[in-house]
Amino acid sequence: MKPLSPIKLSRDEVQFVRSLVIYEDADILALNKPAGLSSQGGRGQVHTLDELLWAFAKPGKARPRLIHRLDRDTSGVILTARTKPAAGFLGKAMMGRRFAKTYRAIVTPGPPDPPKGTIAEPLRRDEQGREAYMRVCPPDHPDAEAARSRYRTLAQAPGAALLELDPETGRMHQLRVHLAHLGRPIAGDARYGGALVVGGHPVPRLMLHAQALIFPHPSGGEKRITAPVPADMAGLSAALRLDG
Repeated sequence: MKPLSPIKLSRDEVQFVRSLVIYEDADILALNKPAGLSSQGGRGQVHTLDELLWAFAKPGKARPRLIHRLDRDTSGVILTARTKPAAGFLGKAMMGRRFAKTYRAIVTPGPPDPPKGTIAEPLRRDEQGREAYMRVCPPDHPDAEAARSRYRTLAQAPGAALLELDPETGRMHQLRVHLAHLGRPIAGDARYGGALVVGGHPVPRLMLHAQALIFPHPSGGEKRITAPVPADMAGLSAALRLDG
């Protein structure tokens, strides 16, 4: 495969992506991705996170490689590998489901019933023009993909709840579709029926944050990386009195 050519970044872009770093060593680089930044394959003139990673490339060397992705409007921990061996190791670990991910989400119109459980509805991809959706489907559907999501209610208030989410599989939009299927869509998720105003407070974006990632480190042992909840989500939680 032909090596990718470096992308020239502005000074502001370099400073911006460097400000996102929450952990780094010789093997890995972890960032706290803000909402609104595409991981890969974005449209328009704005660089994706994958392209911004050229800010960390040494002369004549490849940039760090993304190990997984987050939806454009999801914030939180995203992991990259600095070397080809580290990328191979982490890719195999992810395929072997040795990664544990924890998310936080604000849902409406209240907590799920029961307040803690597992959603195991299969999902299928649904292409509509240039847009892709995921839909709950019967297990015997020809395009069905197994999907499992664990959830736990951390706090609740009139019209909303704060959940902790642990996806056991990694389907596109999995948490968003599973929660919508429960009748508890994530606030700000216009695609899957999420409320845009909660308790009189406007929802600035999809209220989904990848808070923690636990995985085997290429150099041995297990690593846990966390990302603080961003100001917009913390602000809405405070306004709704969701303390979790």
